[in-house]
Amino acid sequence: MDRLKKLWRGEQPYEPLEHDAIDEGVQHESTNKQKDFSYVEYSIFVLLGVSMLWAWNMFLAAGPYFQHRFRSNDWISQNFQAAELVVSNTTTLCAMLVLTRLQAGASYPKRIISSLAINMVVFTLLALFTKVGLGMSAEGYFGFLMVIMFAASMATGLCQNGIFAYVSGFGQPAYTQGIMTGQAIAGVLPCIAQIISVVGIWGHGRRPPPDDGAPPPGPPPVNPNSAFSYFLTATIIAAITLTAFTSLLARNRQLPKLQDNSTPDLDPVNEPGERKQVPLSVLFRKLFWLASAVFATFGITMMFPVFTQQIVSVRPHDQQSPLLQPPSFIPLAFLFWNTGDLLGRLATAVPGLSLIQRPGIVFGLAVSRVAFVGLYHLCNIRDRGAIVESDFFYLVIVQLLFGLTNGYVGSTCMIGAGEWVDPDEREAAGGFMGLCLVAGLTVGSFASFFAAGA
Repeated sequence: MDRLKKLWRGEQPYEPLEHDAIDEGVQHESTNKQKDFSYVEYSIFVLLGVSMLWAWNMFLAAGPYFQHRFRSNDWISQNFQAAELVVSNTTTLCAMLVLTRLQAGASYPKRIISSLAINMVVFTLLALFTKVGLGMSAEGYFGFLMVIMFAASMATGLCQNGIFAYVSGFGQPAYTQGIMTGQAIAGVLPCIAQIISVVGIWGHGRRPPPDDGAPPPGPPPVNPNSAFSYFLTATIIAAITLTAFTSLLARNRQLPKLQDNSTPDLDPVNEPGERKQVPLSVLFRKLFWLASAVFATFGITMMFPVFTQQIVSVRPHDQQSPLLQPPSFIPLAFLFWNTGDLLGRLATAVPGLSLIQRPGIVFGLAVSRVAFVGLYHLCNIRDRGAIVESDFFYLVIVQLLFGLTNGYVGSTCMIGAGEWVDPDEREAAGGFMGLCLVAGLTVGSFASFFAAGA
């Protein structure tokens, strides 16, 4: 009980190693080994963050296309998204578990490059199959899609582990914040594109709502070229990111290596020297609050896609504008959530709002976010009526704030990890935090099925 009282009064059971009074020389040495902040490098890390989640958002945006390809099989048409979640999160988690244990001699730049190359191949194949193989059965295309999801998820695991480990070696928390900001940008842009697409279709009279005001039946119309554009865009984003990351490696290749390996491996070709092997138990002990917080944050966050797909406007059907019709209202709700997520991640760049030195409080905020699950039940789920009959309440109070807390708490955890470990443990800490993040997503994705049926 005394420990808890000290925690919430701000008295930490342990102090960041940068301020450890045991060896003041460590602080001086660590400070000197930080690379100077560069806006060019920050921009590249933002782009890496965009690329990390752009692929997954393309899968979400192409949902109507996949539903069209599976229209001949009702079971696949109704369950392919659940199958995507299970294959994606399980594969990524397994990959992260293996990669996190393979610390010694790991080449994090090679892992990043490999992930980008895999994504380029994956989405090029998906783009090609929008033009060829159109006669493939629903079962055959479903098998192809699961193989593609497996490969893309392996790439995500390589990317998550490589980027968070690589950036930790720079000793610049702002770069980690840049990655988290890029991830949020990758969530916002596809939502905007989808809303414009749907409203544009209705605005040109291609599919107006029925005269009785009821929601249009079935999924939104599928433009034969839209899926090709989605997948090709993901390929282009991966190619641009690969070019930018290669330039980052070339920019830093001539920097002298430090004896304690506290800088990232900057050579994309040669194998790095042997790293210090850091047991996961050591990392968990040092990062207990932040690791637990990032796990809880993203585990709870996985509830929002389920409810967002089910909640519709409280306006009567005959009074709904095209923007409030389900095909556009659902991506609008995703846009509000992702906008809040982006704002939350940007807020971590403000020094006065930082909670890096209060990891216990960060954990408390992460767990308290479960209250948003209850707020969703106050909204118009499956058009059965809302307890709080307000679209403003749903879009702003629930979606925007839920996204805001996700971005702020999640980014605080990832940015602060490097402050609580030794300099030569930062890369391992970055990979470990990425593992905890993916573990939270995996557990949350399975729990979301129970929330969907509640």
